[in-house]
Amino acid sequence: MGGRSSWRIHYAAQQLKQGGVIAYPTEAVYGLGCDPLQADAVERIFTLKGRPRHKGMILIAAHWEQLLDYIELPEPLQMAAPFASWPGPHTWIFPARSDLPRWLATPDQTLAVRVTAHPIAAALCRHWGGAIVSTSANRSGHPPARSPLELRLAFGNRIDYLLTGPLGGASRPTTIRDVRTGRWLR
Repeated sequence: MGGRSSWRIHYAAQQLKQGGVIAYPTEAVYGLGCDPLQADAVERIFTLKGRPRHKGMILIAAHWEQLLDYIELPEPLQMAAPFASWPGPHTWIFPARSDLPRWLATPDQTLAVRVTAHPIAAALCRHWGGAIVSTSANRSGHPPARSPLELRLAFGNRIDYLLTGPLGGASRPTTIRDVRTGRWLR
């Protein structure tokens, strides 16, 4: 990422630090993101999307170590499949750490996480220095935004920053599997 892209990634990370909600390209669609530890920012995303709070959030990271503050590691053998699929368009459900903020975990104390291969999303996580919230940029029940125009039509000026760039080429949102059972959820 050179020149202009680096500046835009830096600016997006600054927005995260200030409690902002940003939009950015992912593997298949535009995502909405924020600092996962800022309750007000996470609440804004739930409100923008009209998303039920019990569904929890997905966190993305540039490398799996950025997820360690959020998840409990399963048995070593259960980590083989996530490690084989990362970085890439594969989201895994993990047990949430017991001290995880209540606004991130689902009621059954799990958290969805992904190590992204998307160059812009990964660069954002690296520059930010950790995992960020990643949920599709759409109102609940509507198709996710696949372009900056669709994103602006859905949310107007209620997003603090739009980090534009090409999508990753996937035709569908990422797969979701449970690390404990291997079960496919999407």
